[in-house]
This record gives sequence, structure tokens and C-alpha cells, in this order.
Amino acid sequence: MRYLIFVNTPAHVHLYKNVVAELQARDHEVRVLARDYGCTLALADAADLPYTVYGGCDTTKRSLLTNLPRQYARALAEARRFDPDVVFGIGAYAAPAGALTGARTILVHDSEPTTLDHRIARALADALLTPDTFRRDLGPKHRVFHGFKESAYLHPETFDADPSVRDDLGVGEDPFVVLRLNAFGSHHDVGHGGFTPDQVRELITALDEHATVFVSDEGGDLDVGATAARPFDLHPARLHDALAEASLLVADTQTMVTEAALLGTPAVRSNSFVGEDDMGNFVELAERGLVRNVAEFEGVLSTALELLTDDGAAERWATRREALLSETVDLTELLVNVAENPRDIDRVTGISRSTRETESPSPTHSSPG
Repeated sequence: MRYLIFVNTPAHVHLYKNVVAELQARDHEVRVLARDYGCTLALADAADLPYTVYGGCDTTKRSLLTNLPRQYARALAEARRFDPDVVFGIGAYAAPAGALTGARTILVHDSEPTTLDHRIARALADALLTPDTFRRDLGPKHRVFHGFKESAYLHPETFDADPSVRDDLGVGEDPFVVLRLNAFGSHHDVGHGGFTPDQVRELITALDEHATVFVSDEGGDLDVGATAARPFDLHPARLHDALAEASLLVADTQTMVTEAALLGTPAVRSNSFVGEDDMGNFVELAERGLVRNVAEFEGVLSTALELLTDDGAAERWATRREALLSETVDLTELLVNVAENPRDIDRVTGISRSTRETESPSPTHSSPG
């Protein structure tokens, strides 16, 4: 069969890279359409994906909107040229490509705020797959799996952390923290934000007293050299190795927080999404004691220092991670089975119909210590 897969962001590369490799190993023909955004192409190269670039943009919303028309035109032209049997993706690019070519279109979503993507997907896609923590009903095409989008590449069946990253970072056995800063440049980030520059500097100063701080700045706005922190300057494909070895993640972004949870690294998350209408996966991870969702910056600072100086945190998080992963699907295996049964995905083990009756989120819960 012929598969067309869209990767618009670094997270999309991680989601689909093992699926691509397995489909190729089974002698299927796979083409990837990639957007030049952040480190997406660097990760696609590292994963040896058979990709074609259909467009690019920087990390600002203005760039995204300015480039949208010609990106759609190029993507749709490439899709027609390849003539796929099945299209995979996440956002609003893949669904029109599938509709135009007559291919079965299967999308993976995990972010409730991306309402534009949901509208397009519900109209044009054949199936929408989400984690079962997803807190909206996307209609009769909605199917769920027990796990997280990140289960496709951080499940124990697909990922082994490389501890040599400590030597590459120059920290030896010393503790270190990853501070992840979001660019808030996607369309679903409109009206949302995270840490201010002053808060970032305050965080670095406080955390530096207890550990080396590495900054991963998606927008590239922070002058890291003017702080006590170091930039994370290894290849982006090494970031998960570093995250697995870190004592703590502090972030105003989303994906890396879930990644930290699946790796057993304590994580503090704070942005304007946090609150009663928060996304279901972060509610679930907080209930399991793997993530702390904190709305106010004062709480971020105190929670981060509490976890960083807690000698028992690593052991507790490892136990909680093991419990979580024992229940979590290998999403790569599931997606490959879906790919080979695109017209009968309800027969795929691990897929079930959504039981959500309303799109209204339920209240968040407090997390254990």
C-alpha cells in the first residue's frame, strides 16, 4: 500500500518516525510531507524519513498565517502526485489531502484547544484517534486508545535512553534541570502564553543553586549567555536522552511535559492553559502524580525547588512511571495495525469508540506529592 504522512512539527516526526520505519520494513511505500519548522527537518534527517518539504515558517503566528495558502497548494499538489491509499497526520493539512486524493484519512489528535483542526477533521477525515483522556466528543468518527501520543516513541518497546548524554552535556553524575520554553506560535496558541523573560531569569537563578540548568528555547528569544544557564546545544534527537537523565523539567510548553512523565522525570508545567479547562492528558498525569500543573508563577518556583531538593522524588516517579506504562499501549504497533486495516480499524486491538457524551471538560484534580 501507499502511505502519505504529514509531519508539521518536531512532535509529529517523533509520533510517526517508527511507524514509517515499520511500514517500510513491511514493503509498503511511504512518503512524508514535512514542514520546515523549528528542528523538524533535523529530526526527520536523523530518523531517515523519506520526506519532501512542502513549505516552512518560523515560530511566529504571523509567519504561519502568511505561509498558509502556498503551503496548502504545495501539499495538495504533492499528495495528488503521490496518489496514496492512506493519509496520516495530525492537523488541518492531512485531511484535505486525503479528501482530494480519495485516500483513507486517519488523524491523531491529543489537544482539545485545536478547534479549527477538529472542525476540518470531522468534515474530511475517516477516523480521528485520540487518547482516552481526551475531553471532547469528536463525533461518530472518534476512536480512542489507552495511552498518549508520546507512547508512539517513548514506550519501552520503542525507546531506550542513552545515559552517555551526561558526558556529552558535561555534567557527569551531577543533577541537572531542563527548562523548556514555548514559542506559542501555533494557531491553537492564539491568546495563550507562558513564562515572561523576568520569570525565566528568576527561575534560572533559583534552580542554579541546586543543579545545572539547560535551556531549550523553541522561540530562541532568551539570551542564555546572559544567565547562569547553559543552552541545550546537542542535536535535538538527543533531547529525550537528556530528559530521561534530568532531575527535573520545568516548562511552559505541552509535549515535553508528557514526555517527561513517560520517562519518569518530575515535571512542573505552567502556562495559560492550566486550569479547570485544562487538557485531559495533563489532568490524568497530575492525578497519577507524574506532573505538577501550576497556574501561578510563585507556585512554579516553590514546586520546582521542592521537587529538585526532594531526595525521594526520583524513586517515587520511577514507580509511578512503571505503573503508567504497564497500562499504556505501544502506539507505534497500534498505528501500524490501523494503517494495514484502514477500512476496518474497529477490529484493531487497543482501539475503542469514544464514550464521551459532551465536549465540556470536567474539573481538574490535585496531584499527589
